[in-house]
Amino acid sequence: MPTPVQIFFLLFIMLGPFKILGPLAKITRGASPALIRTICFRAILFATIILLLAAVIGDNMLANFGIPLPILALAGGVILFLVALLNVLQQFETHDLSPVPEAAPPPLRVAMNPLAFPTIVTPYGIAAVIVFMALSPDMHGKLTVVYIVLAIMAINLIFMLVNRFIFKVLAVILPLLGAILGLVQVALGLKIMYNALRALLETQQ
Repeated sequence: MPTPVQIFFLLFIMLGPFKILGPLAKITRGASPALIRTICFRAILFATIILLLAAVIGDNMLANFGIPLPILALAGGVILFLVALLNVLQQFETHDLSPVPEAAPPPLRVAMNPLAFPTIVTPYGIAAVIVFMALSPDMHGKLTVVYIVLAIMAINLIFMLVNRFIFKVLAVILPLLGAILGLVQVALGLKIMYNALRALLETQQ
């Protein structure tokens, strides 16, 4: 079982704020500060509910259907690897530098889709939360995972609320940070798949 610090680091990479700020700026372009705050609060609320429901339902499904943890870990690793590799490759694409036209205020439904899911709550993030819940030996361990998820969602909300003030500065840093985190996610996906395959081979022996 990973330590709480390791769980926080892994989930922070998968669910943390740095991959949210760019899409958030695009989604809320043309919105008033009050509308942005409403969208941010709703998105975090929806994302938290999605994660907690997925954790409970996924943990119960693993127990009821006897899905081996290595299989779920392998699936999560494959998803993480493919999504991270796609994000890394997209950084080499050319971008349209033409002026961006004025945008109409976005509807509140963007808080659910695409902001809460899949921007904040990623498929591989859901898989990771379920795996950590299943690996927890007791209720204290499961609650630790829940507290970590809530802490990351609180950090996300803080960054989202101040995004319009700091995004111009972060816009210079985010591409570099995105490249580094993308490489870490590719490596992390490979590591998860390696560990899962090794665990599967050990169970066959």
